[in-house]
Amino acid sequence: MSSRKVIELFFDVVSPYSWLAFEVMCRYRKVWNIELRLRPTFLGGVMQGSGNKPPGLVPNKLLYMGKDLNRLSEYFNVPLKPPADVPEAMFKKGSLNAMRFVTAVQEMEKSGDEWVERVSRELWRRIWYEDRDITEPASLSEAAMKAGLSDSEIKRALELCNSQEIREKLKSATEEALDYGAFGFPLVVCHLNGKPELFFGSDRFELLAHCIGEKWLGPLPDKSTAKL
Repeated sequence: MSSRKVIELFFDVVSPYSWLAFEVMCRYRKVWNIELRLRPTFLGGVMQGSGNKPPGLVPNKLLYMGKDLNRLSEYFNVPLKPPADVPEAMFKKGSLNAMRFVTAVQEMEKSGDEWVERVSRELWRRIWYEDRDITEPASLSEAAMKAGLSDSEIKRALELCNSQEIREKLKSATEEALDYGAFGFPLVVCHLNGKPELFFGSDRFELLAHCIGEKWLGPLPDKSTAKL
């Protein structure tokens, strides 16, 4: 078997399209010959650093996004339901605290990224399915508890997320995404022949598969494999 290709996924739980890419890539790391690296990053910093404008601030794009996410939720089998006030959830409240918390969880994890995967998924579920807060310590604690972290682990993560170390780590990840050329999320960076290849959005999986010499089996590869 050839060496596994390294794929980085830059994401922020405030982005619903990032959730779709996140679930697909987590499913496909069991199917494709890849090493998936989850990269929690602050989308607000990427948008500001790239000079991009969030689609939610454009009225027609916001209307389209609601309909689009309903279709995508069914297609990708991800429980997406936009919050009642999308601008407030995404832009007024934002995700800085949440992404510092995820970064802290990643710092605590000794090996692998199981905690990061589970905590991120619970935070996405809170904002993009249950229409609940992801900014307050109690909200972060509840998400981490549902993800399986112990009380002591949650307490440590909350302490860490306010540290300068974690602030700098999240800032560094954001700057790294910008250096790659990021202007929004999700961003998949595939390292091919020593060079990074960028794929933006949650609709580039067929192209990604082609570039790495793998097969796209749809959003639910386990079901597709069972049919073959």
